[in-house]
Amino acid sequence: MTERPLVVVMGVSGSGKSTVGRGLAAALGVHFIDGDDLHPSANVTKMASGAPLTDADRWPWLADVGRTLRDYHETGLVIACSALRRIYRQVILWEEPRTRFVHLHGDPGIITSRMSARSEHFMPMTLLADQLSTLEDLTPHERGTVLDVRLPVDVLVSLAHRAVRAAADDSTTIAE
Repeated sequence: MTERPLVVVMGVSGSGKSTVGRGLAAALGVHFIDGDDLHPSANVTKMASGAPLTDADRWPWLADVGRTLRDYHETGLVIACSALRRIYRQVILWEEPRTRFVHLHGDPGIITSRMSARSEHFMPMTLLADQLSTLEDLTPHERGTVLDVRLPVDVLVSLAHRAVRAAADDSTTIAE
């Protein structure tokens, strides 16, 4: 039986994780979950008030993200999750080692513009600088690909789909 993909679409707030994640899930024929929906209400309240999360706030949420991926190991899943630091990605991988990452990366000006256009998200723009300073890019040893947010959404989805499929064909390949 072919393994179904388990993918985290990662990046800072406003990078397009949910939009690209939904498109990638549709292209792969798997379920999509927005990792924001897995945050405990205390985390959402804290971020909505403009306070950044601490690692202590994040650990249980990241473990939930990993367990959710594991729960979908038979059917596949794409989940949108910031996964800003390597240690955060390691928590996810500890729960589900087959997870691959698609990192949406790009110019902070583009991301700021996208965030200002959103009206129904709890994350205030004031926390973007904190996320950008926390962000650690994927390393060559992490299973994933980095995509530039300047590209149109359909191109991002296509490139992400191609990278995930290539990785499924050769589990040792890291798409770059």
